[in-house]
Amino acid sequence: MTGQIFTYGEAEAYINRIPKFTGKSSMEDTRKFLVHLGKPAHSCKVIHVAGTNGKGSVCAYLCSVFAQAGILAGMFTSPHLVTMRERIAVNGKMVTEAEFLHAFCLVMDKLADLPPDLAGRGYHPSFFEFLFFMAMVLFEDAGVEYVVLETGLGGRLDATNAVENKKMCIITSIGYDHMEYLGDTLAQIAEEKAGIMRAGVPVIYFDRPEEAAGKIAECADCIGAEKIPVFAQAIKEIKIKNKTIDFSLHLNYYDYIGFTVSTSAVYQIENAALAVKALERLSDKRITVRIMQEGIRKMVWEGRMEEVLPSVYVDGAHNIDGIYAFMETVRTQPCSGKRVLLFSVVKDKQYQAVIEAIASSGLFYKIGVVALTNERALPVHMLEDLYRQYTGLRCKAYDSLDAAYKELILGKDDGDNVYIVGSLYLVGEMKALLRSHKHD
Repeated sequence: MTGQIFTYGEAEAYINRIPKFTGKSSMEDTRKFLVHLGKPAHSCKVIHVAGTNGKGSVCAYLCSVFAQAGILAGMFTSPHLVTMRERIAVNGKMVTEAEFLHAFCLVMDKLADLPPDLAGRGYHPSFFEFLFFMAMVLFEDAGVEYVVLETGLGGRLDATNAVENKKMCIITSIGYDHMEYLGDTLAQIAEEKAGIMRAGVPVIYFDRPEEAAGKIAECADCIGAEKIPVFAQAIKEIKIKNKTIDFSLHLNYYDYIGFTVSTSAVYQIENAALAVKALERLSDKRITVRIMQEGIRKMVWEGRMEEVLPSVYVDGAHNIDGIYAFMETVRTQPCSGKRVLLFSVVKDKQYQAVIEAIASSGLFYKIGVVALTNERALPVHMLEDLYRQYTGLRCKAYDSLDAAYKELILGKDDGDNVYIVGSLYLVGEMKALLRSHKHD
């Protein structure tokens, strides 16, 4: 069934076309196709991560510690920034083009020989499902011990929730996002995320906000999952430095232990803390305190307050909670000159609330707006109009990302900080642009 698809580029192009001819599948069909694939990675220890913000970072912290301990782990995350291969990593490295193509062909071959019930319904995996199936195939091939899965949207009905056996579940920060699918209240959103939990399986989560934490605890009690809340007072002695942050975290067997995250993003403290508390609960003797400290320190997650050039930062914050966390970090960063922001967003996000929060913060001397190349992009004239509702705010629209790059980044004054935020798609486009200029 692979037809004329012989290269990685052709495989990636096919997957990108999937949303044009198929939609989301039922959980029943996702499970059936996973069985049809032979239940790849079925015997692995699965750690499943859901939440509104911080999912990918928690996954990356976990896998960094596994690598430090010499434990082979596979990681499936989304979205990607530049190449689709970023979504699937083994031992901390994204898969090769040859490995990606191999898994693609295997899934396509299985599609050519569907069980009668799936064939009768004209089943075809969605974009996200297809990549999830490929990831599980590659994790099986690599012989990983741990599989770390990030949900795409929600939890209960997410394709990744088709896995049967889980070692642990983690629910990160809960906030308002994808409300058209997940609900209008924090409790409703938390209930959807809590759908990844299993009876008898530990679930690690923060004890706040109260509305979300209460619903997670209620859902855990309902199915008999082991609750492990992480309390605010477990984190103390936060010391923000230039490019790192030190903090102490309370562990059950060692009292308070010092950790360092290699980022200026304050919000990564909580993500690292969730990962450490999950690792502690795993009770794997290979994962010592020293191993955890080194693994946490060495983790660098692209697109999360990442310094891509001197005093130029990209951050994937795209909802109101993420923007507040982003601005908290901006306030802590030294800046002897002016702060400049380049912003874009997709039209199905809470862009009005996000723009109001940024504009009223008083943090930025100038704001540039540019449209994404994504078909979901909010038009640049709408971005400009929204920002200009706020009197006194300097806002300029750019016809292209390259034009914004030349003026805001290449033309910035010494001492200025430039921030690029609003969407992971914007982060990906900027990183691709920087790579192209590097190779010119």
